[in-house]
Amino acid sequence: MGQVLAIGIGGAIGSLLRFWMSTWVHTFAGRGFPYGTLAVNVLGCLVMGALFVLFTERLSDNSVLRAGVLIGVLGGFTTFSSFSIETFNLFDQGEHLKAVANMAASLALCVGGTWLGVIIGRQI
Repeated sequence: MGQVLAIGIGGAIGSLLRFWMSTWVHTFAGRGFPYGTLAVNVLGCLVMGALFVLFTERLSDNSVLRAGVLIGVLGGFTTFSSFSIETFNLFDQGEHLKAVANMAASLALCVGGTWLGVIIGRQI
């Protein structure tokens, strides 16, 4: 039951962080491209890589804390479903180049962010 509670609380925190960061990014980047979602996903992947290494290789095996942070906070923070609907909408609006750019940037930057996060986690 402790893990379920930690994931629920973490998910609420992550969702609020996602909203605030995405809104902040859109205030200076505009809404013509899903920059906020892209930024959230890249940062979330970077943090996920680093924390995954820390929790599995360096910190004690506290499954409640690990679930609360990795599944809850970061699961609520990253926005693959938002990415999917925004990309679909770009296609639906005839913005095919933007849709493909969003998919390519998300894939390259998020996998790259995870890789960089793992490297950072292993250096800590």
